[in-house]
Amino acid sequence: MDALVAQLQMQFRDYTISLYQQGFLDDQFTELKKLQDEGSPDFVAEVLSLFFEDCVKLIGNMARALDQTGTVDYSQVGASVHQLKGSSSSVGAKRVKGLCVTFKEYCEAKNYEGCVRCLQQVDIEYKTLKTKLQDMFNLEKQIIQAGGIVPQVDIN
Repeated sequence: MDALVAQLQMQFRDYTISLYQQGFLDDQFTELKKLQDEGSPDFVAEVLSLFFEDCVKLIGNMARALDQTGTVDYSQVGASVHQLKGSSSSVGAKRVKGLCVTFKEYCEAKNYEGCVRCLQQVDIEYKTLKTKLQDMFNLEKQIIQAGGIVPQVDIN
């Protein structure tokens, strides 16, 4: 049992570190994790669930705005991009946030092709992040189910 817990904990550490090294997460995610305690063990998962719901809504809004035949309301698209950038920044979704910076520039330049390309990239990136974080949460559950404690992972 102890060997299993140790193996899962090492796997969790390595996986979490890889998410930072690959640029999926930044220090804000670390800060978010610090807010989770025994009184609110699902805090991070709940916050991220809201973030991903927000992503679906905002990406849908942007897609509809960019799908308008004739005139695209770039200020509307830009407002959604700005909101997504703020949300992604607050949860530590580094790649999504970075794409939003570029996306916002394309909106300001009224560059339709750039906006569509960024929208596609944001959609792929948030879905990839969601899958990777789900894998991380599954590892956490496995550690707890095996009788272990989820390790704190120092990123530096």
